[in-house]
Amino acid sequence: MQNKNDTNTRSVEPLSFSDELSRTVLNSLSAHIAILDEIGVILETNTAWQNYAVKSGLPETYDHRGVNYLEICDATTGSEAADAGKVAQGIRAVIRGDLEEFLFDYPCHSKDGPHWYYMRTIRMAGPGPIRVVVSHEEITALKLTEEALKKSQEELFDQKQSLEEANIALKVLLKQREEDKLELEKKVLTNVKDLVLPYVAKLKNSRLKPKDKTLVEIIETHLNDVISPLLQHFANARILLTPQEMQVAGLVKDGKTSKEIADILNVAETTVNFHRKNLRVKFGLTNQRTNLRSYLLSIS
Repeated sequence: MQNKNDTNTRSVEPLSFSDELSRTVLNSLSAHIAILDEIGVILETNTAWQNYAVKSGLPETYDHRGVNYLEICDATTGSEAADAGKVAQGIRAVIRGDLEEFLFDYPCHSKDGPHWYYMRTIRMAGPGPIRVVVSHEEITALKLTEEALKKSQEELFDQKQSLEEANIALKVLLKQREEDKLELEKKVLTNVKDLVLPYVAKLKNSRLKPKDKTLVEIIETHLNDVISPLLQHFANARILLTPQEMQVAGLVKDGKTSKEIADILNVAETTVNFHRKNLRVKFGLTNQRTNLRSYLLSIS
């Protein structure tokens, strides 16, 4: 790597651009280039321009020099007329000096497939008559990439929309399923309360043999085991709880002690403890280490 302070740099003479060298440089460029005068007449073209003309159907001997490029643009008809009009307008603006450069990309499809070109028009610097350089560079690969990217983005957007719609539909279904589940739970609890528990209570209060009483207690225990999972919502719990049990449950959930609850409800503390015991039974809290308040806070 050469040091920027190196004093051994050789001095070179600037290149002298002869007409031959200028033409060689012009013909080495991939862009299709034409040089126009102040009224749009073509003064010179490069090899790429000429090769494209032959590819488009003109004879190899055709000489573009002397042809008025602006008049060709003005005379264009059909689907290409609009683009040709914009090109002529832009070139004239550069010739007048209204624009420093005119840029335009346009489609120019052929039998071998779609093609796009990027056009750039600038005035040549320096003294002398007005000269305008018009260059056309093919950008088909870039355009195809842009179109593929746009199509991919549209597909991703459509997929995103479909996923969002599916997500909304799924949420609606899940909500409906939850509502149906709650409705079924309420029906089960209501039927148990109205059609089963009264008879269990009558059996418990009747004169039963010890063996039969044990069977009733077993039935009651298993029945509570069945319905306790359904009491995960206060809306369901209200079905089986008495009004005073609901009051006690709400105050326990608020963190009140049995004594404080008794004072609020104007009942004996033993009554509050009785209701607390019933709440534990109805909620299936057989494990004494399970805190009643924590459980009430966990259900909605």
